[in-house]
Amino acid sequence: MKVDSASALGNLPPSLRSELLEEFNKITRNYREGRWEASELNGGRFCEIVYSIIAGHLDGDNYPDKAKKPSRFKDACEGLSNAPTTYSESARLTIPRVLVPLYDVRNRRGVGHVGGEVDANHMDATFVLHTAQWLMAELVRIFHKTDIATASEVVKNLIDRTVPTIWKVGEVTRILDPSTTLADGTLLLLYSEIGPQSDRVLAKNLEQNTIANYRRVLDRLHKAKLIEYERSTGTVHISPLGEKEVEERLLP
Repeated sequence: MKVDSASALGNLPPSLRSELLEEFNKITRNYREGRWEASELNGGRFCEIVYSIIAGHLDGDNYPDKAKKPSRFKDACEGLSNAPTTYSESARLTIPRVLVPLYDVRNRRGVGHVGGEVDANHMDATFVLHTAQWLMAELVRIFHKTDIATASEVVKNLIDRTVPTIWKVGEVTRILDPSTTLADGTLLLLYSEIGPQSDRVLAKNLEQNTIANYRRVLDRLHKAKLIEYERSTGTVHISPLGEKEVEERLLP
């Protein structure tokens, strides 16, 4: 399933939708590239955008042109509970309550943790990442009117999959690092796109002229549970274990 942002969050004004996706992708990109403090700082701006969306929704879909920071963030979030009960509990209560601790990571934890015995930046950034993903799923569920499982899949599809070593030119995609193995190149190509790819397209992008030889590489990746390879259809999916391999070993 591939769902674009316009359909996933179609009931939001384009300007707010754009702000939301930009900040969400900053969080995921900074986390993926190990910039823990940057990931945490972006979490604060993300909270302000989500607050503006929910406040506008609870005000009869009267949205601001751009996200605004309320003067007292915690009090403003708590005030959303006063909205009519015709609105969902998620919009009135759950999302506002989740926003407060996420915002506090930026404002109260200080992201620098000067004097602390243990560097908690990675831990805090992980909290920011997963909380932001949950909030995005809730927003998709509310504004796309779908179930939780589908909303979570949509959020996965909206994540920026920029890979620095990949170059798209015309109808082909190339791995720019010549030292990359076929197995690693396969994982990078699968990670960079949403949804499955065919073994023949992968072989073409990796400049493998003999499909039978390349299929043996796919078989090894399949056996290692890094991909799911359906030989009968030639369809290749990257597994959660494969995604973890890319994020922890292959990306900067």
